[in-house]
Amino acid sequence: MVPAGSSGLFELQESNRWRVGVASVPGKAVLAQAVQRIYQDLLLAAEGMHLCRIWNFIPDINGRTDSGLERYQAFSKARSLEFEARFGPDFRRRLPAASAVGAGGDNVVVWFVAASREATHVENPRQVPAYDYPPEYGPRPPSFSRATRVSFDGETDIFVSGTSAVVGSDTVAPNDTRAQLECTLENLAAVSGACGLGPNLGGGRAAFRQFSVYLRRPEDKSWILPALEGRLFGTGDLVSVAKADICRAELNIEIEVTLRGVRAG
Repeated sequence: MVPAGSSGLFELQESNRWRVGVASVPGKAVLAQAVQRIYQDLLLAAEGMHLCRIWNFIPDINGRTDSGLERYQAFSKARSLEFEARFGPDFRRRLPAASAVGAGGDNVVVWFVAASREATHVENPRQVPAYDYPPEYGPRPPSFSRATRVSFDGETDIFVSGTSAVVGSDTVAPNDTRAQLECTLENLAAVSGACGLGPNLGGGRAAFRQFSVYLRRPEDKSWILPALEGRLFGTGDLVSVAKADICRAELNIEIEVTLRGVRAG
């Protein structure tokens, strides 16, 4: 990857296969306007490529806007409207893997990865697609797929969205981290199968696996990481843990995965 200048708010890097961008804009007080601006620029910055993954870091994600709308729902509404404005009424088929977690400070920070080849977006059979969530989850549903696959030269890179304890569209075991972890692992196994990996997220087939674990309660780290060694994480995997609020206030944990160089089974 080499620096590729900027496009609107986004600083870019590129290779012959990938384009990566990052932008940061004040958004704690004016979230909808910040998201509208950042997604307009994101969709322009990714033009000519195929979106594979977006990471969103939202200040005070479980708080309320001045209108009383939950901030994650306000973010989801603004993001959805920009996707629709760019891609039209069938925009849902273009939605890549994504995550949105809380962040400190005042800025909305967004990263994207786009590929030079067309990507395939994957859903989890245990879950309603996020873009089809019912109205109780906000005026516009979240705009992402559960995973995205893209292949080069016989190997596949897979981006698994932030995954948590949701079955159908309902939260499982509100505020119970241990029960939520079990449900999250079941969801990861299901989306792994939907991606053609079997249940173990490419273990033994991927050249590289990176796991990010987001915890609402940092004290849970002391037992969660040992519980996942050997069960989810393997030798050579890169694992990061961060304190972050999850998009639903009753969720305590979210796990995302990036797989590089998965060989055909």
